[in-house]
Amino acid sequence: MNNLFHLAFPVKDLEESRAFYGGILGCEEGRSSAQWIDFNLFGHQIVAHLAPESAGVRHKNEVDADHVPVPHFGVVLPMSEFQTLAERLKAKGVEFIIEPKVRFQGETGEQATMFFLDPSGNALEFKAFADFLQVFAK
Repeated sequence: MNNLFHLAFPVKDLEESRAFYGGILGCEEGRSSAQWIDFNLFGHQIVAHLAPESAGVRHKNEVDADHVPVPHFGVVLPMSEFQTLAERLKAKGVEFIIEPKVRFQGETGEQATMFFLDPSGNALEFKAFADFLQVFAK
């Protein structure tokens, strides 16, 4: 078994989060309570915790001419899965902060990327590399 990543993050409303992560992103739901919900995000455990006052993006940094929201989280996918996810999100009417595109084109670390917000204002980034050896390349 590979190591799994775990991330707990704040949300404003659990039912909105359930609809977004389960319905739009297709994450299988795990255990839950009146305060949190576990989701399977491409094999990793993320947990939406009810904390309305803490949810949402508070800062942006410039990266390759884009204003990238901080904090953000997501998954690095194979290129074909990235493209399939991007099309599914577009079909479901998800509004992108940064449309699906290739960043650092022709450079070390070339990658596809897209950013969008969940209903609580938390930023998600999904990436893809044609060559996974480039993920940590300098």
